[in-house]
Amino acid sequence: MSEVVLVMKNIIEAFQNIQRNITNEILAVSRDPSDIKIVAVSKKFGPEKVIPLLEWGHSHFGENQIQEAESKWEPLKKKYPAVQLDLIGPLQSNKVKRAVALFDVIETIDRIKIAERISSEIISQGKNVNCYIQINTGDEEQKSGVMPEDADAFIDKCKQDLGLPIIGLMCIPPIKQDPTCHFNLLSSIAKKNSLKYLSMGMSQDFKFAIRAGATSVRIGTAIFGEREKPV
Repeated sequence: MSEVVLVMKNIIEAFQNIQRNITNEILAVSRDPSDIKIVAVSKKFGPEKVIPLLEWGHSHFGENQIQEAESKWEPLKKKYPAVQLDLIGPLQSNKVKRAVALFDVIETIDRIKIAERISSEIISQGKNVNCYIQINTGDEEQKSGVMPEDADAFIDKCKQDLGLPIIGLMCIPPIKQDPTCHFNLLSSIAKKNSLKYLSMGMSQDFKFAIRAGATSVRIGTAIFGEREKPV
């Protein structure tokens, strides 16, 4: 078996294993498996790791950085037009135009300046880009996201004043903390603001996220393996 074929086989088997685990967890809490999507987080992985999943039929991916995503996904989206690409990393204001052009979903709206620019670009480009607001559920100073106490007003401004297509919320719980309370907090904010979609849960904590109502989970290392650490 060639190395290329082995890589493809390992990635597809890893994805199927995650899919089974997620389905089992969904059924355990009496939810419909079709209600939860897997966002395969392909940051720092090249096309050779992504193409096996595309060929197998998975089409929902997440990226963190604009430049990396452009070089990887602009050619791939031409070949695989069914791809849905989510931006799940922080967005700088000077890269909003490029983000709106490439991504189908922006999950990390976290301040009014970014929300205003995204709204303007969506209109300018005439593109339908669904949006999530990132909530800083742990009140961490070093992390992006709207503070929970400001969430209601921020959501209302984005929807009513800016006309943004806000469909859900996302969060990244603090490392080494029980994620359940953070997922439950995000779920309660979404319910209060009549938002249907919750992007929460990663390779290490997706089970807790599903129990709290996640509609998409962001899975990277459990599918593609460990990322190479910078030298």
